[in-house]
Amino acid sequence: MIVGTVKEIKNHEYRVGLTPESVHELTAHGHEVLVETGAGEGIGAHDALYERAGATIIATAAEVFARAEMIVKVKEPQAVERAMLRPGQILYTYLHLAPDPEQTRDLIASGATCIAYETVTDASGGLPLLKPMSQVAGRMSIQAGATALEKAHGGRGVLLGGAPGVLPAKVVVIGGGVVGFNAAQMAAGLGADVTILDRNPEVLEKLGMYFEARAKTRFSNRANLAECVAEADLVIGAVLIPGAAAPKLVSADMLKTMKKGAVLVDVAIDQGGCFETSHATTHADPTYIIDGIVHYCVANMPGAVARTSTYALNNVTLPHALRIAELGWKDALRRDPHLLAGLNVWAGKVTYKAVADDLGLPYTPAEDAIA
Repeated sequence: MIVGTVKEIKNHEYRVGLTPESVHELTAHGHEVLVETGAGEGIGAHDALYERAGATIIATAAEVFARAEMIVKVKEPQAVERAMLRPGQILYTYLHLAPDPEQTRDLIASGATCIAYETVTDASGGLPLLKPMSQVAGRMSIQAGATALEKAHGGRGVLLGGAPGVLPAKVVVIGGGVVGFNAAQMAAGLGADVTILDRNPEVLEKLGMYFEARAKTRFSNRANLAECVAEADLVIGAVLIPGAAAPKLVSADMLKTMKKGAVLVDVAIDQGGCFETSHATTHADPTYIIDGIVHYCVANMPGAVARTSTYALNNVTLPHALRIAELGWKDALRRDPHLLAGLNVWAGKVTYKAVADDLGLPYTPAEDAIA
């Protein structure tokens, strides 16, 4: 198979779909790999490294799209990239379609076979291709929140760990999954006063056993959530419904109960965000203030630590890419129901129910694509 990767063009996105080491694996299996020139510069992987790994360096993204049978990316294709997709071509990347009707319409029109990292599952019901970026984003959320809390950035002027004789900041993490766990780890490690909210008693039990006295757990209902948010210096939104739009858990009215200069970090912004007042921002302009509350809603947070993120991502995406290249997408999906769960759009049809439901589009079961 001819596999291509291109330079990411989303604002301040430095990750790349394939590392030189991943290219080496693909070429060792007999596949041809096309890499747009400069695609790996953001992680310190220059064209010469890709060439040594067996790739062919291509001058433009347009040529990569024109020649490749499978495009491997990181972020969802931007409008100019969607226009280059063709019927039957495989797109393998993060998509986050539920809050993005324009992208969904374009992918439907392209006729491409679109496999989304974020909905591929595993035997335990997890999301293994989303997990490493969730780990990175969870950890980064505390760094970003700590910076936003500084007075110069509009925050309350509070240090997460406090100081001798001065109480630490109150950090509230909404959601005890991968993002929430990693955020709580970082916040507790810095000495903050951490509370984690979740609706799953088993999750709360596991978190309680892990953190012991270093973090508190609390069942997430409207009253508890409102109380915790009102007391918080920093709130991390870490709620995910696979493939669907995130629920709006913190309302605009709740902002009025918060301390002026408190910070909201919405890690769920790729799926539309879990704060009512959230809208996507970029690394170039990451925050905005509503009712005195600082909002950090960068939609590609892990892109800021591109090298770490790219290698963590390739560790989990490459095995599936190899199977798709070896077997073709139909056989690969037919043999692996977990990879089949990643099929979001095929031949002009939406094949992931949560996306179809959220966007009011007709739904075609993914099984129809491999019948």
